[in-house]
Amino acid sequence: MKRKNNLTRVAQENEIWDLAVIGGGASGLGVALDALSRGLKVLLLEKSDFAKGTSSRSTKLVHGGVRYLAQGEVGLVLEALKERGRLLKNAPHLTVNQPFIIPLYTFLDRWKYSIGLKIYDWMAGSLRFGKSRFISKEETVKKLPEIRKKGLKGGIVYHDGQFDDARLALIIAKTCDEMGGCLLNYANVNHLSKDEAGIINGLEFRDLLGKKNYPVKAKTVVNATGVFADKILQMDNPGAGKMIQPSQGVHLVVDARFLGGKDALMIPSTSDGRVLFAVPWQGKLVLGTTDTIRKKPKMEPQPLSSEIDFILETASNYLDSAPKRKDVLSVFAGLRPLAAPKEGSTKTKEISRSHKVIVSESKLITITGGKWTTFRKMGEDTVEAHYKIHGMAQQKSTSAEKKLHGYTLSQVKGHLQWYGSDAARILQLQQENEDWATPLLENYPYTGAEVVWAVREEMAQKIEDFLSRRCRILLLDAKAAMHMAPKVAAIMAKELGKDEDWIRQELEEFYKLAKKYLIH
Repeated sequence: MKRKNNLTRVAQENEIWDLAVIGGGASGLGVALDALSRGLKVLLLEKSDFAKGTSSRSTKLVHGGVRYLAQGEVGLVLEALKERGRLLKNAPHLTVNQPFIIPLYTFLDRWKYSIGLKIYDWMAGSLRFGKSRFISKEETVKKLPEIRKKGLKGGIVYHDGQFDDARLALIIAKTCDEMGGCLLNYANVNHLSKDEAGIINGLEFRDLLGKKNYPVKAKTVVNATGVFADKILQMDNPGAGKMIQPSQGVHLVVDARFLGGKDALMIPSTSDGRVLFAVPWQGKLVLGTTDTIRKKPKMEPQPLSSEIDFILETASNYLDSAPKRKDVLSVFAGLRPLAAPKEGSTKTKEISRSHKVIVSESKLITITGGKWTTFRKMGEDTVEAHYKIHGMAQQKSTSAEKKLHGYTLSQVKGHLQWYGSDAARILQLQQENEDWATPLLENYPYTGAEVVWAVREEMAQKIEDFLSRRCRILLLDAKAAMHMAPKVAAIMAKELGKDEDWIRQELEEFYKLAKKYLIH
């Protein structure tokens, strides 16, 4: 996946793209994948890096959504469970079966959650990850050594999926690239072009690295920009009303010892009715998430002090030795693009979480809402709208069966498993140059070979691209990411042909960003 080649292709192409997709997160990549599976010609443009926004800041779960079942959103859960099963089949190197435990402190809870999770199992059918079951107090403590023992009656185990969200985005991008799609990061759309009848027939984007504008012709333009969808809608129609209500989710990352074991903890009903997870992920423990309405979308949303306190306080109600502020290694926030509520409704659980495909008068297609688990179905529904607005016969979608880049059933051990079949090529790079085989920082496994791979094969352009999304160290341990940055910058500069000024500027930018992931 070479950025330079794709930019050259855009500059030289005089043909009209079937779809020009704005946005390189979960929804945009889902649209591109489905369109390419039908043989359509696709251009995807992302103003920052792939999955820079919400799509790299999830709870790392591929799930049906137990909480949505409790809210009666049966259709949403059924769809998500089906897609969860498909993702496990198509990307076994990236999706793992994660057991969850709900601790029980009353006998009423045992029956309530047992029945609910049996329904969840039944809805998943043949695609379920494992049967839910009641376990004794002793077994609960064995699986979750740090769980609060006082009043504990036992637990219920159920199964969901876990993944690395940013890496999934990258392998979908690479899959699209292999299927003939043209994808660019750091390509900011600044204008939508229309014909005499006011129908969109293309766009213009600026290459933010080369500082040059490019006109593009397209039969359909898709707005898949998540929480920034309103910005594109207003570019299309300056009088367009607000369609998106951003809801902030905050996660804290702490040492895995605070929970112990390999099972995850799920608290289905916290003091304010929200769900809280404590999930082992890449050697750490992720605690989250919150659900706070925010007025304006930001590329780097900041966690509120009250959100951090809420997570820590809730965790302290369920863990014997709960983490404190000083124990937080990194804190990250993402914004969910919920469909804006009707007048007078502001509670996020009253705002729709299912995805919506909207067609403007200009024939701009906008996809909003949804979640990572259903990214492929969101793409399928969006591409169907493309055929409808042009009155064309549909080509059959094959995205549900498409094996994603790196697909393998024989995985290497350790963190390289997330690369799938590419792991062998990274190990090969380590053999080529012994400097690339050395860990970038003590106590962490990431090596220079992965930096080289990220630049050569995964379109990494900035050190943040590597430290935040090609490897996840910024989200796992922000201080460690800052210590790693100079080595990463030096390797990237050599690969990209950059000078000392570039290194200095990149480090300055990255340190400023990384500080936002620390609790002060």
